[in-house]
Amino acid sequence: MEEKRERAILVGLALKSGLQNNIEELKALAEAAGAEVITTLIQSRERAHAGTYIGKGKLEELIHLIQELQPEVIIFDSELSPTQIRRLEEVIDVKIIDRTMLILDIFSQRARSSEGKLQVELARLQYRLPRLTGKGAEMSRLGAGIGTRGAGEQKLEMDRRYIRKRIQDIKKRMEKAESTRALHRSQRQRAGLKAVSLVGYTNAGKSSLFNALCSATHRSGTAQVEADQRLFQTLDTTIRKINLSSKKAILLSDTVGFIQNLPHHLIAAFRSTLEEAAEADLLLHVVDISDPDHLEKIEVVEGVLRDLGADSERILKVFNKVDCLDIYPDNGGKSIFLSAKTGQGLDKLLARLGDEL
Repeated sequence: MEEKRERAILVGLALKSGLQNNIEELKALAEAAGAEVITTLIQSRERAHAGTYIGKGKLEELIHLIQELQPEVIIFDSELSPTQIRRLEEVIDVKIIDRTMLILDIFSQRARSSEGKLQVELARLQYRLPRLTGKGAEMSRLGAGIGTRGAGEQKLEMDRRYIRKRIQDIKKRMEKAESTRALHRSQRQRAGLKAVSLVGYTNAGKSSLFNALCSATHRSGTAQVEADQRLFQTLDTTIRKINLSSKKAILLSDTVGFIQNLPHHLIAAFRSTLEEAAEADLLLHVVDISDPDHLEKIEVVEGVLRDLGADSERILKVFNKVDCLDIYPDNGGKSIFLSAKTGQGLDKLLARLGDEL
C-alpha cells in the first residue's frame, strides 16, 4: 500500500540580508521526503528570534493556520536550537521538523550501502544528542513519519549513554570501511588508472551525465545508476571503469549532491567519502545552466570543495541541460556545455577528458 503523505506547513525567514534559504528548495526537500506541502509562512525580519525562530505575531498566525488546516508536521527552513524546539513545542501540538532533520530523513531513505547507512545514522545521532532535554517527546522517543527514519533505530527511549556508545561503535566500523577504501584506492593507483569524480549541486544532472558517459563508453553500454528529478537521488558513491579510447581507461564516480546550508553533521559523517572524491585526478563540477540561481549554487559547491581541500586547477565546469536553452553556448572556452539528456556536446567532454588526463 502507498504510504500516506504527511501534510506540512513550511516556515521560513526573509532576512533583510536576503532570503535565508530558498523556500522553493525547502518545498522540494519536503516533497522528496514524502510530505504534501499545504501552505507556507514567511516572515521578514533582521534575524531569527532566539527563542521561537519567528516573532510573537507570526507565531500566533502559525497557530491559527494549524487549527484551520490540521497539518501533521511543521517544517522550519533552518536548523533550530534545542531552546527553539522546546519553546515551540510548548505552544504547538504538532510535530516540528527543521531543515537539518528533513535532509537527514531524506538521506535515511536513500542510503543503500552499509557505509552510507552508517554515515547517515552517525549524523542523525550527533544531531539528536543535544536535543534530548526538556519536553522533547518527538526528539527523545521515536515515532513514525518524516524525521524519524534511520538505520538501526528502535522504538525505545534513546538516552545519552546509548547514543554516545552507538556513536563510538559506528565510528569504529567506519574506520574499517575507510581502511578498505584506502586499500582499493592504492590498488587503482598501482594499476595506473586515473580517477574522475562528478560533483555539483543536488539535481544538477550528475547521475544523468554519469549514465550518459557510461552508455557511451562503458563495456555494458547501459545506464548504471538511477536518475530522476528528486533531490538527493544519489547518496552512495558509484564507481565505474569507462574507456576513453582503445588504450585509455579511467574510473568515473558519481557522488552525493551538495546543497545550501548542508548540515554540518552530514558533512562530518560523509567527510572521508567526500574527501576521496575531492582527491580525484579531475573533478567535473556539473552545473544546471537552466537554473536561474545557478551562479549562487556554483558558489555553494565551490565553498564545500574549498573546505575539502580540492585543488581548483583540477576542477572542470560542465554546464548541463543546454537543451533547455534557446541558444546553444559555444564550447570553445574553458568550460564544457552539454545535455546529458540528448547527448549534445558529450563528444566534446570525452575529448576534453582525454586531453586533461
